[in-house]
This record gives sequence, C-alpha cells and structure tokens, in this order.
Amino acid sequence: MTRADLDKQPAEVAAMFDAVADRYDMMNDILSAGQVRLWRRRVQRILQARPGDRVLDLAAGTGTSSVTFAASGADCVACDFSLGMLRAGRARQAISDPLQNKARGRVSFVAGDALRLPFRDGAFDAVTISFGLRNVHGARDALAEMRRVTRSGGRLVVCEFSKITVAPLDMLYRRYLTGVLPAIARHAAQNPEAYVYLADSINEWPAQRELADVILAAGWSAVRWRDLTLGVVAVHVARNL
Repeated sequence: MTRADLDKQPAEVAAMFDAVADRYDMMNDILSAGQVRLWRRRVQRILQARPGDRVLDLAAGTGTSSVTFAASGADCVACDFSLGMLRAGRARQAISDPLQNKARGRVSFVAGDALRLPFRDGAFDAVTISFGLRNVHGARDALAEMRRVTRSGGRLVVCEFSKITVAPLDMLYRRYLTGVLPAIARHAAQNPEAYVYLADSINEWPAQRELADVILAAGWSAVRWRDLTLGVVAVHVARNL
C-alpha cells in the first residue's frame, strides 16, 4: 500500500507500519527536523492529563506519546492496530521501566482497531490520537467510536497534519512533501514507499475547519483548534457533552 487514495484497509495499513516500526521514531525526528518532539509536548500540555485520569492514546505506535501522558500520573492505554509497533513499544518499555519514577502512571499496550475499540462505553476520561486519524478508513466513524469510550464530560485531543495558513509557504511545504521527503526516505528508511503514502495522505487531508466539522458530525461538542508551526500541524480539542 503506497498511495493515500487507496481504501486504507486495516490489514494493509498495519502491515505498512509493521515494516517501519524499528526506525519509526527516528525517521519522524529526521523528517520533521525535530519538530515532532515539540508537537508531542504541546499535545501533552493541551490534554492536561492529571493523576488518576484514564487516557486512551489511539494510534499510539510505539507508545512514545503515551509515556509523556503517564508522566503526569495518568494511566494510559497505548492502542494501535500495528503489532510491530506495539512490540517495539513494549520492548522499549521493558528497558526503561526500572528507571521510571514509581509515582508515574502506568502505560499498557493493547491491540485494537479504531473503528471497533475493545473498551467499554465511557471507559476513559480523555482520548487522544496523534498523526493517526488520516490512516483510518472512515474518520467520522472512528471519532464516533472514540466518543463512545469517553465518559460524559471527557475530552478529545486530535493532533494531525493540516494546512499552512500562509499560501506561499503552504505551496513550498507541499513541494517538500512531494519531492524532498520521499528523497530523504529513499536514503534513510527501510520502507520508503511508506513515506510516499505519508506525503499523499497529508496532501489529501482536510484543512482545519473541515476537520472540525467532521468532529462535530461525530457527536463531539465545543470543538476548537490551534495551529502549530504555522499550521503544518493543528490540534483539535472537543468535549463529550
């Protein structure tokens, strides 16, 4: 699977991420020039997870973001449909666990499909998904499923690539996506085709206002967003009211 206009069948997308799991976090750092770390910290601040909260980190990959949520004392479930990503995350967690502060919340890894989450209704205080909603076949259905597993009054945080608000800069960014990014991936990535898919999926993803409308259509309330890095990324937040 190499093109974003394909059907995003779960097995195909999962296999694609399985193939890049070992170097996924390193490639994210390279291709974002380190910005992904700043975006992750911003999501952590926006989520405002507190001790005792139960957080679902969907499309969590290797659980890098889940660890940041657990640092606040929240218990975090890292859920992904790529078994390769989950295995890499568990292995990393096993190495780092002895060094963790015992006051931190727990991180657990669970395999699951965003369209059929293996959790009861209202199980979580907050649900977050970073750079994963683009990969779901049916974003509105996935957002509705996230709402199902979020308690009344709970919150949603979606971090996703978006549209730069300054047109000339956005044009340059699109050229980077279609030309420079795949070239870097061909030299540094184990599966460069996955990064062609990445560029295509970003180009075809809706802008900030359009995504807000999809979130509202899924039943969430009080939707708003803020741009990061001029709109390269947008963080949408909402409530289950």
